Amino acid sequence: MSIISGYMVPHPPLAVSEVGRGEEKAVQATLDSFDAVARDIATVAPETIIISSPHTVMYSDYFHICPGDSASGDFGDFRAPNITFQVEYDTFLRDLLCQKCEEKNFPAGRSGVKSPRLDHGVMVPLYFVNKYYKDYKLLRLGLSGLSLTEHYKLGKLITESVEETGRKAAFIASGDLSHCQKEDGPYGYRPEGPSYDEHIMEVMSKGAFGELFYFDENELEKAEECGHRSFVIMAGAFDKKSLDIRPLSHEATFGVGYGFCIYTVTGNDEDRDFLNKYLREEEDKLQKEREKEDPYVRLARASVESWVRDGKVMDIPENLPSDMLSKEAGTFVSIHEHGRLRGCIGTISATRPSIASEIIGNAISASTKDPRFAPIGKDELPYLTITVDVLGETEPIPDKSFLDTKRYGVIVNRGSRRGLLLPNLEGIDSVDEQIAIARQKAGIRPDEKIELERFEVVRHY
Repeated sequence: MSIISGYMVPHPPLAVSEVGRGEEKAVQATLDSFDAVARDIATVAPETIIISSPHTVMYSDYFHICPGDSASGDFGDFRAPNITFQVEYDTFLRDLLCQKCEEKNFPAGRSGVKSPRLDHGVMVPLYFVNKYYKDYKLLRLGLSGLSLTEHYKLGKLITESVEETGRKAAFIASGDLSHCQKEDGPYGYRPEGPSYDEHIMEVMSKGAFGELFYFDENELEKAEECGHRSFVIMAGAFDKKSLDIRPLSHEATFGVGYGFCIYTVTGNDEDRDFLNKYLREEEDKLQKEREKEDPYVRLARASVESWVRDGKVMDIPENLPSDMLSKEAGTFVSIHEHGRLRGCIGTISATRPSIASEIIGNAISASTKDPRFAPIGKDELPYLTITVDVLGETEPIPDKSFLDTKRYGVIVNRGSRRGLLLPNLEGIDSVDEQIAIARQKAGIRPDEKIELERFEVVRHY
């Protein structure tokens, strides 16, 4: 057997009648859809329910697969402590999945926080499921800050593991849509909110899972969604599977999007090989873009590839522009993969005898020593985009009115603590946001006084 059905669902605690206390009636379509999902799961009668939740333990570079034999929870945080849950984990399936991840050096497993408490991203869907069906074990996993492609790969590994066990399983992808759809909603209103909901519901209703990779990361952040990566994991679990798709409903009554779809596996379909299609397209596109890279970026890329492939610091080529060989300056090397930051390390002022040597050193550091990310692997090299910033002189400024996010980078200082943010970064739209991020980098609290510096850069692509 395998994963034979899947469900895109939200997780609003208010939908639980003991929590909503009458308010849930304002989202009747959501209640009806939860009922349809629960009845469908009862009909399928899975031995295991796999559920991905954005409110389970989450790490930037690792997928947490919940350990232990069982877990419990209640809605005490939502004024309904009498509504309780007790679930058994499918330990055999979980251990097999963790073994596969370890064998493939995939960043997922049981390491990290060992919390036996269920989160509401899990409990809300199970509240409705349990009305009709309780004879199941659970596999519970969190999302990560890794790329969308890594989430899809996890879904594929889950299906491989299920098929090896012979289990009959169902997949619940728990996730709310945008949280910023109304002025009186929890995050106010942003135009990206309704736009995201319309787009994601179109994609999920058609089962056009290849389009999930093309959602811009900055737009996802601005939409304040919490389910996209959950949906991508489920999409990966249905890789190369033909599906019968039943869209149910979408509501945003309280300013948060609630979307539902039911997926039933009907067979195999080699044309639904979405990940490999996407990777081929990305590789072809990036290869064309590399042909346009200037000498600064070509040097950074060559340095990354030399170190990642061979563990060697490359020699400085002789055919570089004279400024790269004769001048000194601080540089930053920024690396992205599939639209997401993969590493960024730099120097505010020159630490080496030339710009070229500065780039080589910082490119190696950005690819292997950025503490936010695991070192870049050989298989990632074809999918990297790289930019190089050459920094001008820094100058002190009296206040933030002398800043412009597009033109100037900022340095915030308090004693020995110093934080820097480059200019003209996608998603950074205000000076206040620019300063706040630089403060955070330096470990400077919002209430602490700071001194400001600014600088300009020449950005190379």
